[in-house]
Amino acid sequence: MHVILIAGGWSDERDVSLSGAKKIRAALDELGHDVTFFDPADDFRNLLSIAKDADFAFINLHGTPGEDGLIQAVLDKANCPYQGAGPAASYLALNKAAAKEVFEANGIKTPDWQLVTPTQGRETPLELALPVFVKPDKGGSSLGMSLVRTAEEFPAALDKVFDMCQSALVEAFIPGVELTCGILGDEALPLIMITPRDGSDYFDYENKYADDGAEEICPAPVDEALSTSIREQMLTAHAALGLTGYSRGDFIATADGEAYLLEVNTLPGMTPTSLLPRAAAHVGYSFTELIGELIRLGLEGRV
Repeated sequence: MHVILIAGGWSDERDVSLSGAKKIRAALDELGHDVTFFDPADDFRNLLSIAKDADFAFINLHGTPGEDGLIQAVLDKANCPYQGAGPAASYLALNKAAAKEVFEANGIKTPDWQLVTPTQGRETPLELALPVFVKPDKGGSSLGMSLVRTAEEFPAALDKVFDMCQSALVEAFIPGVELTCGILGDEALPLIMITPRDGSDYFDYENKYADDGAEEICPAPVDEALSTSIREQMLTAHAALGLTGYSRGDFIATADGEAYLLEVNTLPGMTPTSLLPRAAAHVGYSFTELIGELIRLGLEGRV
């Protein structure tokens, strides 16, 4: 097949996207596909015409465009199939506040939250008990996120987000262990436990992408009841958001066994240290086989 590999883009996660694209390109070559690399930051105006001549598009974009559904909408207009969620579901999942409303409506626990916009201003009252996380409402890789421990730190944390994004999500800090759960097709993959090696309170950008940034244990050493509960909640969230093909959700599990879903990623990372490929490997998928399965699922859902 003629496959367009779409990566790069213009978000703050551009470098992560390009890093993952190198390994994806190698897998596509190994699968025997004719690959055209496409960076929307360089040639966006030609995406529609290029997509019309392709058999499939493999999207490896993070943030906007890509996770916001823009690229998927253009590909739909070109009748070019691709892996993962469509435009509406992508946008819903990327918007953390909107996704949390969906979680809550479907009985999935998520930390208490508050949405703050620039129209409310940096002096808006904090509605949650400290400490809290302040993060961009649309974005990933923990970029722009702050752990706010005092009221005096809150305005600066909002400013940091507003420099990147038009709205800030304020989220209650819940102590516990971080667990991630991937979905592939209609199956929940084994959980991975994430523990930052440097003693950080959360899985920040450096911990995510440095080779020795965090200890990632798969399958996670948690009891079967908690594992089953998280996997079921992730399947529910995946369906409720309208996602297809694959996704990955981040959870916090407390000492008393409660699990809280933080967010769902519709284009999980595909770097050498990425989580979904590690979980897929545990159930028998090589990286190349995983790419092939994502293509199969994408074609199945759109042809």
